[in-house]
Amino acid sequence: MDGVLYHGNRLLPGVKEFVDWLYRENKKFLFLTNGSGATPRELQLKLSRMGLDVDESHFYTSALATAKFISSQKPGASAYVIGEPGLLNALHDVGVTTNNIDPDYVIIGETQNYNYDSLCRAVRLVSNGAKLIGTNTDLTAPLEQGIVPACRALVTPVEIATGKAAYYVGKPNPLMMRTGLQMLGVHSQDAVIVGDRMDTDIIAGIESGLDTVLVLSGVTTRQTMNQYPYCPRIILDGVGHIVPDYCGE
Repeated sequence: MDGVLYHGNRLLPGVKEFVDWLYRENKKFLFLTNGSGATPRELQLKLSRMGLDVDESHFYTSALATAKFISSQKPGASAYVIGEPGLLNALHDVGVTTNNIDPDYVIIGETQNYNYDSLCRAVRLVSNGAKLIGTNTDLTAPLEQGIVPACRALVTPVEIATGKAAYYVGKPNPLMMRTGLQMLGVHSQDAVIVGDRMDTDIIAGIESGLDTVLVLSGVTTRQTMNQYPYCPRIILDGVGHIVPDYCGE
């Protein structure tokens, strides 16, 4: 969603026309976000404040995907969690309990409360046997004032200090993509992923068999796109250009 629909609290050009077109054409759609900080309800309210009326059922986050993964791996697990309410609520809803002493998992998502104490505790717990989970592989996230460190940038110090590799649940992990397709009730050959990141969105689409559209309204530029050995099928300035009659800049 960041870099595709909005930057921070600013709606991007053409987004309202794009969402209106999705509803008008009766398209099945899902906002599949690697962000783990907000709940679907909070994302719905955020878009509502920007003038977009989208039902809560159209949102699926890496927090929900992480909670689903943990509950399928170890029902009733406990975890030390570094993250925002969206992640904490998703884990609570599937029965994962908080444990700062001897948890089964250390789970890290993006957060503004990351500090040296939480980093040290995560390192100790992983060193003592807790499994390390990252909600997504994003290194950076776009905000109105520029890019900021995202989930993988926060997980990497724990990986380096412990020598243990994290398992990342969000895009481009096929687990999240398959769940998204199931929620839409469509086959991959009848779906398209629209995103602003080559390293998560576009590779996720390619590896999951979806058509791919890269929008240049977020992280990726035409110059940085050439750093990757794969490419999207379509490149657009923003989602508004998907709409046939859009006349924006």
